[in-house]
Amino acid sequence: MTTASSALPATLLDRLTVSSPVAHMLAVAGVATATAVASQVSVPLPFTPVPLTLQPMVVLLGGAMLGARLGAASQCLYLMAGVAGLPVFALSGDLSMGLLRLVGPTGGYLMAYPLAAALVGALASRGLDRRVSGAVLAMLAGLAVIFAGGVAWLAKDLGVSTALTLGLYPFVLVDVLKIAAASTLLPAAWRLLGHRAE
Repeated sequence: MTTASSALPATLLDRLTVSSPVAHMLAVAGVATATAVASQVSVPLPFTPVPLTLQPMVVLLGGAMLGARLGAASQCLYLMAGVAGLPVFALSGDLSMGLLRLVGPTGGYLMAYPLAAALVGALASRGLDRRVSGAVLAMLAGLAVIFAGGVAWLAKDLGVSTALTLGLYPFVLVDVLKIAAASTLLPAAWRLLGHRAE
């Protein structure tokens, strides 16, 4: 049986464009670029090697807008640009750009970006991004993936307790607040494009 919601486009990208490979490539490159720009809005904290950045919010919003496959592709492109040595990672006094950044203290967060974008994209394509409450849940799930990757990576050298102290506790409240604000953008975009939540 077909429902009204099943007739809706799966993602905001689907709503904005026809299913064009060129449009998809541009969208992937655009979200990768936005992630790189967000990395430059970075606040180093003296008690942890992990800076406070806008990247998680962009990763999760990008996944929601593009869907699972293209959202993950955008973050893979971002990581490939970083591994190639382009200045797309957050500035660090200790680590240069390039592959070494992925084995440094923030490597777990970075490598979790494609998985987080894919998860949020999959949830959004099922309609969770059409209401604020659903968008918050989808983005919290993606944020949990990013934190899990980052904390697990730190824990392999520092232990779980220290990893949580350095890699989760200082950031979780700020990131949850950012996500709560960002989650209002998704339903607003759907309304702007003429789709109401069912």
